[in-house]
Amino acid sequence: MSNSARHIGVMVSGAAASGVRRLNAPLWPHGNSLRSLTGTEATGVSHKKLEVRAPFDQSVIGTLDCVGLDGVEQAFNTARALFQNKDGWLPKWKRVEILERASALALERKEKYALEAATEGGKPFKDSLVEVVRAADGLKSCAEELRTQSGSEIPMGITQSSANRLAFTTHEPIGIVVALSAFNHPFNLIVHQVGPAVAAGCPVIVKPASDTPLSCVNVVELLYEAGLPREWVQLVIPADRAVSSRLASHPDVAFLSFIGSPGVGWKLRSDLPPGARCALEHGGCAPVVVEDADIDYVLPVLVKGGFYHAGQVCVSVQRVYVTGEEAAKELANRIAAAASALKVGDPRDADTDVGPLIRHKETDRVDEWVKEAVGGGAELICGGKKLSPALYEPTVLLNPPDSCRVTKEEIFGPVVCVYSSKSIEESCTRANSVPFAFQAAVCTQNIDKAMQAFRLLNASAVMVNDTTAFRVDWMPFAGLRHSGHGVGGIKYTLEDMQVQKMMVLRSKEL
Repeated sequence: MSNSARHIGVMVSGAAASGVRRLNAPLWPHGNSLRSLTGTEATGVSHKKLEVRAPFDQSVIGTLDCVGLDGVEQAFNTARALFQNKDGWLPKWKRVEILERASALALERKEKYALEAATEGGKPFKDSLVEVVRAADGLKSCAEELRTQSGSEIPMGITQSSANRLAFTTHEPIGIVVALSAFNHPFNLIVHQVGPAVAAGCPVIVKPASDTPLSCVNVVELLYEAGLPREWVQLVIPADRAVSSRLASHPDVAFLSFIGSPGVGWKLRSDLPPGARCALEHGGCAPVVVEDADIDYVLPVLVKGGFYHAGQVCVSVQRVYVTGEEAAKELANRIAAAASALKVGDPRDADTDVGPLIRHKETDRVDEWVKEAVGGGAELICGGKKLSPALYEPTVLLNPPDSCRVTKEEIFGPVVCVYSSKSIEESCTRANSVPFAFQAAVCTQNIDKAMQAFRLLNASAVMVNDTTAFRVDWMPFAGLRHSGHGVGGIKYTLEDMQVQKMMVLRSKEL
């Protein structure tokens, strides 16, 4: 890295730290134990430690104690005791107070949390900062949902058998929530999963991605500082895969929130105990259909949607279908020109646009898939090579074969594929040819074409003149088919983590 590279300073007590704080030494305390994170006795801690490395340069930035099967059982015992003691449930006003305080604390420390998330996850600092601000808003949204959520009256007295009765519903927590998270939004995904559980009043056991556990530590400790009793959120770092699997298969699981790969998600769903609910967020290879579009208007969002976080987003722009060969070639060249201008490098640098892939083997995999596509006849417009073991050059491919992996599977890397088609109908048919269905987009200035694409595309959401990666946390976010199960979003996750409980009151005065 050149001496001229600019790094982000961390704000301490409202003032800039002396000099610029670099992450050559860990920012997090080493040896965080099960006790330090959950407040429970650490009898379940194994001798194994998880060493956390920065994906950019593989420097060690923290270590955490792992737990074995005894530790998992201990966590469930703690959660079970909490849930069974209804007199000890946190009142709604207290949950609102905790969530609002946590939101305010996250905003106060946004630069610190963003820098730490960028270091362990590889997302550039400027995007990680947006993530932390969004997470703070998510915590606030959890509190706001509690302020506005209400039950409903069930009609009675409309038949002779229902006379003299009044019925209404209210909400109760479903039980113990297990949250298994992913690496690509290490701060905000924890908020998506843990925030609604706290709002619902559920004890929650959270396992972060092994690549990015430190942001999860930050979120959990933030909630503790905001007033949440420590046993209500327990952070578990499993010692091995068997321990991780037990988190989902334990008989006390009431709700499983999983973000990750389809193979793992569907297996965990099959292991759930009877009656447990789940939400699975997997991913896909998001399509964009383009016809009669204002390219100047949509180009920036297509580029951002394709190369944001080096393409490691479940709804990244991956496949762009353009009506007409010349139009496809022109759009591919313009995306390539913009992609080539992006700065690839250290995610801690203020002006980095594209950071590292999470693991070196992922960089190798992306390179292999791109070479396979080029070997099959795709035209390489830009990129197509590793810049380091961790960095891959933003890549644009024109007309990869439909049979290659960059077309059929989620690439999860900085690669955008552009295809020419003869019509919007053909574009939609080809977009629908994969087993994934999540978010899609159509770029056009023709309202009828937009409505046609909306009707034809297999997707839970279709964006018009926007990126497939658009999301705000109060909207539904749902993967269909292989892409997932259930509906995400603060409001919808909160509802999933609750049961509607009905009272039917019989009185001669009714």
